[in-house]
Amino acid sequence: MTEELATTKEQELVEITEGAQAHFVKLLSSQEPGTGIRVFVVNPGTPHAECGVSYCPQDAVEKNDLKIELPDFNAYIDEDSIPYLDEAKIDYQTDDMGGQLTLRAPNAKARKVDDDAPAIDRIRYLLEAEINPQLASHGGQVSLAEFTEDGIVVLKFGGGCQGCGMVDTTLSEGIEKTLMDKIPEVTGVKDITEHEQGDNPYY
Repeated sequence: MTEELATTKEQELVEITEGAQAHFVKLLSSQEPGTGIRVFVVNPGTPHAECGVSYCPQDAVEKNDLKIELPDFNAYIDEDSIPYLDEAKIDYQTDDMGGQLTLRAPNAKARKVDDDAPAIDRIRYLLEAEINPQLASHGGQVSLAEFTEDGIVVLKFGGGCQGCGMVDTTLSEGIEKTLMDKIPEVTGVKDITEHEQGDNPYY
């Protein structure tokens, strides 16, 4: 089984910092010899995607896992999670209050697309990977309703953004600027949300 694993340094997707490695070494010292860690994404490619880490004993290793060889242990990624862990980073920082493990997976909610992918795919990716995480801090989200032939991105807001009086500013100064800067085919953005139905109507 081990020989069949997809193992290559060039395919390492997840950056596991030295601090995180030292933290895992301590945790793994109480496990069976040969136990590694598994990095995975639950609900990959959806707004509810979450990145996680667990112990991975040898008998839990699958033949299609990607194996990342680290100095003191191995990390494994299941085949389904691989596309969503591009540019992911696991870090461990200590302070006066103890320590904290952080997992950053910017592409967990949307699979990264190539620069030459169709514009509509690049728009969806940008909304899920960059814009929605920012809106989520305010309890909001936005989805793509349509991408017109003349380059207009038609959006629909939800959650805390529906009925928010600041949505025009968010749209023009934030989302529209980001989309037009990063996707040349985009000529403008339009909001079709019925804001009077939201929790914070401004009419």
